[in-house]
Formats: sequence, C-alpha cells, structure tokens
Amino acid sequence: MRSTAKHLRRYYNPDVGNALRMDTNTNVLGSNPAAEKFIRSCKIDANDYPNTYSDRLRDELASLYGLERENFVVGSGSDEVLDIAFKTFTEWNDGTIVPVPSYSLYDYFANVNGGDAYAVDLTDDFQLDVDAMLKPKAKMIIMPSPNNPTGNLFKSKDVEEILERSKGPVIVDEAYGEYAGTSMIPKVNEFDNLIVMRTFSKAYAMAGLRVGYSISNKNIADMMNCVKIPYSLNTISEGAAIAAVKDQDFIKRSVDLVNRNRGSLANGLKKLGFEPYPSDANFILMISPIDHSVFTDGLKEKGVLIRDFGSKRRTENCVRTTIGSEELNNILLKKAEEVISENSKK
Repeated sequence: MRSTAKHLRRYYNPDVGNALRMDTNTNVLGSNPAAEKFIRSCKIDANDYPNTYSDRLRDELASLYGLERENFVVGSGSDEVLDIAFKTFTEWNDGTIVPVPSYSLYDYFANVNGGDAYAVDLTDDFQLDVDAMLKPKAKMIIMPSPNNPTGNLFKSKDVEEILERSKGPVIVDEAYGEYAGTSMIPKVNEFDNLIVMRTFSKAYAMAGLRVGYSISNKNIADMMNCVKIPYSLNTISEGAAIAAVKDQDFIKRSVDLVNRNRGSLANGLKKLGFEPYPSDANFILMISPIDHSVFTDGLKEKGVLIRDFGSKRRTENCVRTTIGSEELNNILLKKAEEVISENSKK
C-alpha cells in the first residue's frame, strides 16, 4: 500500500438486519418522493454517457440559490467533491487543518491524497478557536457547520475571520445546512477562497443515489471542474436530483419535523440521565449515563442503531442519535430506558 494509506481502516459498516437506523442522520420521512417519481417514470438510453459536468443539475441549483451554473461542481456524493477539492488544491505532504471533533473522513481525504491532517481542538462549547485554527502552516482549512458529530453551527463571525485571514481554500461543509436555516452560500462571491459543500443525502433523502455539490466563485469552481472525473454523476441520479430540487415543499416538511421534535427528544433523553448538547442539525450528541459501548450494544440487541463516539478524543462516553418522528423518538427512548435499567441492576 501507499505509505500514506497504510494506517487507514474501513469505514463504519454495521450489520444492519432489520434494525431501526438512528445512526446515519438520513431523512426519517423516507425516500424523496419527487426523486422516486422520476425514477419510476424515467426512460434513458443506458448506452449514452451522462452530461460531462451535470449541467442541467447545475442550472437547477443556480436557479435555487440565485447564482450561475459556473459557481457549481457536482459529483457522486459530497465525498467525491471533497476529494476533488483535495486533488485540486493540495500537493504531496501539504497540510489541511481539521477541527476536533468533526467528520472523520476529512483525515482520510487528506491522507489518501498524500497529505497530513492537522487536528485543532474546538473550544469547550465546540466553537472555533480562530487563532488556533490559523496557527499551523497548512494549504487548506475544512470545517463542517453544523458540525458533525456535535450538531452545532459555528459562529459566522469566526468563519468569516478565518476566511479573511487564511491564504488558502477554506471549505465549509454544510451537509446539514438545510436544518440550520443559515448558510455561507450567499458569501461565495465575496470571498475568493470560500468553498461551500452540500449534499442530497440528508434533508433531500437521496443518500442511495450519491449526489453532492460545491458552491464557490467561478474561478475556484472552474479549477475543480478541470480536476473532476468526467461523467462521475450518472444520468438517473442527476435527473432525480433535478426533480428533488424542484420540490422544496418536501425539504420544508423535513426541516419542520426536526424542529418540532428536537426539543422533546432532548428533554426525554435528559430524563433518562443523558446530557445532550445543543443541536442545529437533525441529530443530537449526548453524554451517556452508562458506558457508551454498553449502551450502544444494548440498543443494537433491541433493534435500534445509533453511533458510538465514546472512545474518541473530546467526545468521551458520547453517543449520537438521529432526531426522528415522534413515533421513532418514543421507540428510541423506550429502548434506551430498558438498556439503562437493565445495566443499572448489574
């Protein structure tokens, strides 16, 4: 193996079976209806290549955000677009600044592209330490907002200060941006180093179709499109994504559901002894009242999957759950109470 890849391990891949999945932060309303309708009715020539740069989808996104096609790069999931950014802007042995805790695959992309990830701790309330983020000499900075796994938005003034003071590209990963109600997208033409990432996997309920995109000024987007693998987004996924963008009512319903249930789930978890952190996303990170691995294993035995972050630095004894509908949240709380009760007696 390449020397920079020898330490890598395979990504989270649970044996799901019939378990209730509260571990992936996908949309609990189920598959996107507009995308499903398109797939059921679409007729394509499988012998034809898709459009090289997904121009029709880029046009639809440009209309949604009041920008132009040339501001967008589209790929097979936002993970591919992240990879494009690393391939475009980082050289071998370049460093990328990554906040801790945050999305684990940032380190992966830095390493697999021959570089290093420089971990910089967030503050005690999981906000950006601006001076610390800018201290290491690195080619690129990346941060998710809302942050995963902590769930909170970073302060806009801190993000903008980093953009102003950084000489290299700054990626703001807004995978959960629809739930937050605020975005850096309106700033892409103001900052010449800003790249905003978005995905169709969460609020848009299309994780299985693998569609993601970046928004930036035209110069950055053009550089990334030159590096992007041509034809990487297939015809069906592009058509489904176009249909989904046109159905913003589904996105509104999805966000409203999370907003209605976030507080009640947090309160229910507190009653069971959890310490949930504030969230601006569709998931909650919380300190478990019992050992994190005992709790997640116990829930799994009862048919509910959540994510265990308890062995990682800065999220010691923490677990993360998706915010579900009232019905799903009640199932989670009931099973959680059972696991805690059973293990409190031991």
